[in-house]
This record gives sequence, C-alpha cells and structure tokens, in this order.
Amino acid sequence: MATDATTTKFQNPTDFRPDFHPEKISSATSYDGLHFWQYMVSGSIAGLAEHMAMFPVDTVKTHMQAVGSCPIKSVSVTHVLNSLLKSEGPAALYRGIAAMALGAGPAHAVHFSIYEVCKKHLSRDNPNSSIAHAVSGVCATVASDAVFTPMDVVKQRLQLGSDSVYKGVWDCVKRVVREEGFGALYASYRTTVLMNAPFTAVYFATYEAAKKGLMEISPDSANDESWVVHATAGAAAGALAAAVTTPLDVVKTQLQCQGVCGCDRFKSGSIGDVIKAIVKKDGYRGIMRGWIPRMLFHAPAAAISWSAYEASKSFFQEINSNSNSDNDT
Repeated sequence: MATDATTTKFQNPTDFRPDFHPEKISSATSYDGLHFWQYMVSGSIAGLAEHMAMFPVDTVKTHMQAVGSCPIKSVSVTHVLNSLLKSEGPAALYRGIAAMALGAGPAHAVHFSIYEVCKKHLSRDNPNSSIAHAVSGVCATVASDAVFTPMDVVKQRLQLGSDSVYKGVWDCVKRVVREEGFGALYASYRTTVLMNAPFTAVYFATYEAAKKGLMEISPDSANDESWVVHATAGAAAGALAAAVTTPLDVVKTQLQCQGVCGCDRFKSGSIGDVIKAIVKKDGYRGIMRGWIPRMLFHAPAAAISWSAYEASKSFFQEINSNSNSDNDT
C-alpha cells in the first residue's frame, strides 16, 4: 500500500496520538484513491483466495488440534494427511469449504476495510508507525471475528465429522442451535479475539516493517506496488504471527469442536481451564499441537491474501483514475 514519503513529526512511540472519527468512514474517496466499498470488495477477494487455496492445510491442522479424549502419542502432519486420504480420499480435505466461503468473504471485507480506515486516521502524522498498524489490525480483527466465528465453528465441525454426522452447512447450523443453543456458535469468540488480537498486531506490524525493509534493501528492484514485496512481507508476517499464537488457536479449536467425534467437552469456556485440561492430558506439547501446519497455512496464505488484496486495489485505482480523467475532459 503506497504511502507518501513525508518527514515524520515524531519518533518516540509515546508521541502517538490517535485521531479517529468514525463518522468520516463513509467519505467518498478518502485513502489511496479508493472508495470504502472498494476496500471491502478487495478484502473479500483476498480472503476467499487465501482460504480456498490453503483449505486442505487448514483441515489437517484442525484434525491435529482436535484430538479426542485419549492423550496424544504421535500426531504428525503426514500421519493425519495419510489417514484422511486413506479413509475418505481427497474429498475429506475439502469438507467444510462451503462454510469457509460463506464466512471468509464477508469477514475479510470487514477486516481489510476497517484496517485501512483505522490506519489512515491513526497514522496520519507518521505513515510508518508500527503502533498505528498494530492498533489498526486489532480493531479490524475484533470486528471481523464477530462476522466469521459462527461459520468457523461450522467449518471445523464439518472438517472433523463425516457426512453421517452433518449433512451440510445449514444442517450443522440448525443442529448446533437446536442442541446446544445459539451461544454455541460464539463459544470461542472471546478466545478467538484474544488469539487474533496479538496475531493481528504482530502480523500487521511485521508486514509493514518487512515491506519497508525490503524496499530499503533493494530500492531499485523493489517498490511499494510490487507483488513480490507484498507476498514476501506477508509470508514473513504470517509465519511469525502463527507461531506466537498457536496455544490460543489450540484452545479455540477445542472449544469449537467439543463433543464432536470424541472431542472433550469443557464445563466452562474459560481459556485457563481449557489450557489446564490440555496440559494435564497431553503435557505442554499439547498446547503447541498443530503449529507446523498452522505456519504452513499462514505463511503462504498471507502471501496470497496480500497479493490478491493489493492487485484488487490496483484494479480499482486504475478504474477510478480513468473515471476521473474522463470527468476532467
């Protein structure tokens, strides 16, 4: 995302002063030459591209993290992958993809548009402020998780269960609401936000810093609009953020899949209680379960997402530029 090379007015993080006015969100063309709805469409395209491409890896990760009531012995990526392919074939890797599509598109539309709006207002005096990027990312994830969490619950339950458990997306939704109540669709929302807030803070701060560093290392061959820069910075940010937040992702999966295919049920949705139960049963390695496929998912997923997002933005910028040129003539 292009930023003007202006002289910063402050260097000390304590000088950071948010200047955010929600009523200005709907302004016509306020940032990077794009309308608010164009950020939403670009974000939706990025989210769908990311999750569609990496869905099989996400399925493997879900199976690794949602091991049943018996203590784990050896659950590796290859073990889970071979087990799925042997028992149900390649189709097992894509079970639940419809729920993902229904959730990821709208959620990423909200995520990227809120991020852009917050970044514009919070980093007004310092476009390279890591604090502004991190805070903007946290605001974006709180909003987008509210949209995505119900479909994420459905997605993970479909990933674990065979066709005999749930007949499809809407059957899963109806049964969860009927048998467990509407709150079950948001059972992991608090954990998801507590996981994604630090994930997004690390993710966006690392992404912006890596992008800036790449352009400084090779200013002649790299620029702010290069897809290689976006992909590389995104991959680095995704891998680091994924590794740091794996324990909370394990808790989220356990809460969302409790009672499905032998997964444990918890008396409370307390993060501390779930972590204690996991550590008691599996040891501390239990809370890092699935960290390899999680990194394998988020590194390329972030590269795909940012590349698709910036490509979509460039497309809309070109359209807006041509439209403005036509209006001037």
